[in-house]
Amino acid sequence: MARIGLLGGSFNPAHAAHRHISVAALQQLRLDAVWWLVSPLNPLKSAAGMAPLGVRVARARAVARHPRISVTALEEQLGTRFAADTVRALQRRFPQHQFIWLAGSDIVAELHRWQRWRRFLRQIPLAVAARPGISLIGAPALSWAGWSPTPPSRWADAPLPAVIKLHSRLRPESATALRSADPGWATDARLNEKGRTFDQD
Repeated sequence: MARIGLLGGSFNPAHAAHRHISVAALQQLRLDAVWWLVSPLNPLKSAAGMAPLGVRVARARAVARHPRISVTALEEQLGTRFAADTVRALQRRFPQHQFIWLAGSDIVAELHRWQRWRRFLRQIPLAVAARPGISLIGAPALSWAGWSPTPPSRWADAPLPAVIKLHSRLRPESATALRSADPGWATDARLNEKGRTFDQD
């Protein structure tokens, strides 16, 4: 059985905070791998300004650069739009794996807006990494689940719903800020043609 962390999102574009959360999860949760699930279109986001899926996947691969981080477009292959459906499909397809969902606190703060979010939290443990300026006090989903974080070392045996708090540095990067600073990032024929480098841990 492999332990797999799932990091879902638009990755529009992927950035160093995505990688930082993934590396922290690999270490603290003793994962075998982290799969980035690059979404065809986040149901809570507009298609306007969304780079093509292939461009986002390519950027994510350039940012990830880690032997145990795999960048995928599995949701497109599975035909799923919502996290609860994606998790169910992955658990059926890979019954030999044990999955945990990874997220920044900015995502968790709006988790109650997700389709079938209660079912989602009953399906899979949730590991949360802090993001700058985001407080989870009173977050509806965590209030429902019970905000009593499970230690990372015990996530695999925790009864669901289970919320695990990852310990990590606060990373300021955000996709919104990156798009604002470089509106044409998605039109580059080669991601590094201007000598651009991605901040790595």
